[in-house]
Amino acid sequence: MKTILCLLLITAAPLLSAQTAGEEEDRFTDTNNPHKAFWSASLSGGSYLVALSKIVSVSKHEYLLDGNLIITEVVIDTVGDSTVRIYQITPAAQGSNLQGAKQVVERGKELLDRVGQRTGTDPNHVVHKTYPLTTHSKIIEFRIDDIQVLNALHGSVQSAWVSGKGRRFVAR
Repeated sequence: MKTILCLLLITAAPLLSAQTAGEEEDRFTDTNNPHKAFWSASLSGGSYLVALSKIVSVSKHEYLLDGNLIITEVVIDTVGDSTVRIYQITPAAQGSNLQGAKQVVERGKELLDRVGQRTGTDPNHVVHKTYPLTTHSKIIEFRIDDIQVLNALHGSVQSAWVSGKGRRFVAR
């Protein structure tokens, strides 16, 4: 139960922030890549560059984790040993009409804000792992806090791969 509550608290902050239409346009850019045969991404957790000819598949799927978190994940599988997973987390209680669930999510946001202020890190963009359960060799992982940015990233890599024209995706 502690693990579930911790995950809920960790993921609550990005879900409660409202954004205006102007802010929406500033969350990411998707442009032609000067390196025409590559797709690249600059994300808060790092960067990724892949040759379009080495991509084997691009997928996006959703799953329920421990009955409490909805994970939306983009997977880029490549020739070779590495797979890239880029995901966004939403507490299942986020869409609930229950006041208690909303209060838990709000409390989680407050706690995350405090942790971020004390540590100088943004827990909304950090990949969360529990050693050894979620540590996988040859898996490259990124976390994005906004589902619309994740959807745009999926569209960018899929478009680049299908068209054979390089793209550069930058999330802020």
